[in-house]
Amino acid sequence: MPLPEYRKHRAGKLKAKSGFLEKLVARLDRVEAGEVQQIVTRLLHEKGFLEKVFEALREGVIILDPQGVIGFVNHAACQFFGLDPERATGEVISSQIRGLDWSTLGKPGRTISRDLEVFYPENRYLNFYLAPIEGHEDASEALGYVMLVRDLTSTRAEAAETLESERLSALTLLAAGVAHEIGNPLNSLDIHLQLLGRKLRKLPAADRGPLEENLGTAREEIRRLDTILKQFLNAVRPTIPLREKHDLNVLLHDTLKLLEAELASRNIAVELDLAKSLAPALVDPGQFQQVFYNLIRNASQAIPGEKGQITIRTRVNDYEHVISIEDNGTGISPEHMGAIFEPYRTTKSSGSGLGLLIVRRIVREHGGEIAIESEENHGTRVLVHLPHANRPVRLLAAPDPDPVIDL
Repeated sequence: MPLPEYRKHRAGKLKAKSGFLEKLVARLDRVEAGEVQQIVTRLLHEKGFLEKVFEALREGVIILDPQGVIGFVNHAACQFFGLDPERATGEVISSQIRGLDWSTLGKPGRTISRDLEVFYPENRYLNFYLAPIEGHEDASEALGYVMLVRDLTSTRAEAAETLESERLSALTLLAAGVAHEIGNPLNSLDIHLQLLGRKLRKLPAADRGPLEENLGTAREEIRRLDTILKQFLNAVRPTIPLREKHDLNVLLHDTLKLLEAELASRNIAVELDLAKSLAPALVDPGQFQQVFYNLIRNASQAIPGEKGQITIRTRVNDYEHVISIEDNGTGISPEHMGAIFEPYRTTKSSGSGLGLLIVRRIVREHGGEIAIESEENHGTRVLVHLPHANRPVRLLAAPDPDPVIDL
């Protein structure tokens, strides 16, 4: 920092400190002269003790003067906001924490509690409580302010998990009612349509044609309703994977064979970048084939027109298998990304919106996780992280006993 700027920076800090000291000295004239030294010594001792207490807290503590200038900031607050305590002290809080407007916050007699999201140095959800430090003589004039900052990131994550669990529990109860109220009538309808089909075969061919067409349509609609019902039940009904050692590359090839005709009809090319030495994964082959089928089909349906491309990659490291399925389709808008795993939320003109819910449930039941990266009009990439059943111990490199330091 150039010398003139440094002097200006230090002068600002000294001015902030002197403002507090002037108010303190103004109150010392009421004290006996012999007690001043004792009070100052006690204040210094208590200041050091309080600073140690504040530094030990997990909550952030920021002490401000009436103009919003930082007088003290503890270690936790520095971690939350990425502050340097030496540089931050003596500066207005608005210049250190972008987005906080002190002119709207610091008002005498008013206590504020607000939530905020920070993105640096880490993405966190915080709550700050700003309270004035009021003087004894004039309550309308605050001596300063104290800001307490709490980290709500884990609390919000737990609340989201609880909400999702409650939602799935509600869907499970609903599924039981649907299976009873709709499943049984569907079976009965299918049986009666089969009986009608037998009677139609006894009619003359001329009379049988139109009726058989109508009967076929009715039976097709029943099958479609039955498929939707099964999808709904599979999405919410807890299952136990029957795990076996399988090569994920082989499962991907088997899945692509099922979709080969559909992809070829739309001229969608599939590029495979599969790991050559992929260790077998402990998975339920039927369930994971369903995972790959849903993800690849979703990728193909996100590609408008023809001549699209889907890229499938597999990788493995010491801890997990990673399967990536990427398309060059329309992508997902930000407003839809937040609800991508909610049931019956879909960007497609047709579909139940249960596919990704089923995929995530299967992956999580295998101890894995699914991540989606997407940019509107630039495509989507889905990553399936599947941990090894038994994670091996990884030895770290031994430190050099005699390190050479280049000067």
